[in-house]
Amino acid sequence: MSTFLQSIISRKTVVTDPPLATFLFSDTRFSVVWLVVRVLLGLAWLEAGFRKVSDPAWMDTGVALQSFWQRIVVIPEEGRAPITYDWYRNFIQGLLDSGSYVWFAKLIAVGEVLIGVALILGAFVGIAAFLAAFMNWNFIMAGSASTNGLLVIVAIVLVLAWKNAGYIGADFFLLRWLGTPWGRRGEAPPHQTTSQSAAGD
Repeated sequence: MSTFLQSIISRKTVVTDPPLATFLFSDTRFSVVWLVVRVLLGLAWLEAGFRKVSDPAWMDTGVALQSFWQRIVVIPEEGRAPITYDWYRNFIQGLLDSGSYVWFAKLIAVGEVLIGVALILGAFVGIAAFLAAFMNWNFIMAGSASTNGLLVIVAIVLVLAWKNAGYIGADFFLLRWLGTPWGRRGEAPPHQTTSQSAAGD
């Protein structure tokens, strides 16, 4: 290893976020905006999930998911196939052949409801938004565009805002219990306290 690389690795450097990124993704004052965003996204997931959990084709037989998978794995003689990547098509085909749609349909339906509830309550928003984005990505990979493109962008933004997106919600207590990214209400962050103390000295 060269001396240059050793000096880079051994030197501790903290790259600070620009003011706008700090305001959007770390400042609790912006949590009001994230409250609206996450509730709207949560309602969308909750509505989609409720439709599935009340449908026997999803919760009992899984035939709804089976028919969807059967349709998207077909490669038409003319035109574009629903699934662009062969590896993903083979993955779906493997799930079809193994009959996994029976339990996978339940997983999708219940998962959508749980994601919706978590986002609305503001509980582990970062994790819920990541799972939402992952599901949207899979829907897009399966050839289902619809609103998934927009929803995945919103979910990714909420992942970036995990520190303050649930501040007005359950994360105010949950993240504090786990090791909060913010101090007690009204308490300045440690670096601000240190700077102010130094200025006073």
